[in-house]
Amino acid sequence: MRITDRLKTGAPCFSFEFFPPKTEDGVTHLFEALRELAELEPGFVSVTYGAGGSTRRGTLDITTRIKRETGIEPMAHLACIGHTRGEIAEVLDTMQGAGIENVLCLRGDPPRDQPQQYATTDGFRFASELTEYVRGGRWGFTLGGACYPEGHLENPSREDDLRVLKNKVEGGAQFLITQLFYDNAFYFDFVARARAAGITVPILPGIMPITTFEQIERIARMCGATIPMRMRLEVERRKDDPESIVQLGVAHATVQCVELLQRGAPGVHFYTLNRSRATRMILTALRTRSHLP
Repeated sequence: MRITDRLKTGAPCFSFEFFPPKTEDGVTHLFEALRELAELEPGFVSVTYGAGGSTRRGTLDITTRIKRETGIEPMAHLACIGHTRGEIAEVLDTMQGAGIENVLCLRGDPPRDQPQQYATTDGFRFASELTEYVRGGRWGFTLGGACYPEGHLENPSREDDLRVLKNKVEGGAQFLITQLFYDNAFYFDFVARARAAGITVPILPGIMPITTFEQIERIARMCGATIPMRMRLEVERRKDDPESIVQLGVAHATVQCVELLQRGAPGVHFYTLNRSRATRMILTALRTRSHLP
């Protein structure tokens, strides 16, 4: 099923993101989490693509297995950094052959040992270029794109961020998924600015509940998401009580999701970290409180 068709139904679309594990035990745990989350009937699940294409094979294998074995619609991430056009075409051919219909086009992160690497001689520098290439090719995928309510870390201007995003949509992105955030005001302001700029595609908010004390600084460092001060203080106060932090993070994310859905968000994309518990708790609470399908 194409994600755009699912979004057109009007019912909230809940989706989950996973990353390719490095070990067989990790793969086993991932599919256990998938089986648990399948009961919640997600609209789709996505599988990430490592820095510099480091998980290329894993992304393809996991996405194919999800398509073949679970009955859940998968979306494969595809990052262009470190790949030639020929390599990108080869990956797309493999995806098409596996019956995958949905692809999230990304620039991606450079390898850690080559932090300045952005494109090969015969490759792409930006996600907008990759999106346009895939859209104009022979594959016929439904294409998604990433967006950043608080602005991309490498771009000091939110206005320029919006210009780049419009290029991405005009190049073929048919829906967008946001970077995670903890203050809904960023999402609502971002959507309003995007609509004013002429961006009309669905914008799915990305949510990742805080479940550990260490997560706060890691999140701030990796993606620049603002942690509300009250929440930061509450997490720090509970740092010696891991279960209490889980409950706090789930409660905060649930309140976020209720407001997002009440104010028109087309669904919620959950960053799961390959675990099911917090996501199941949130979605169960949403369906109980809001009488969602």
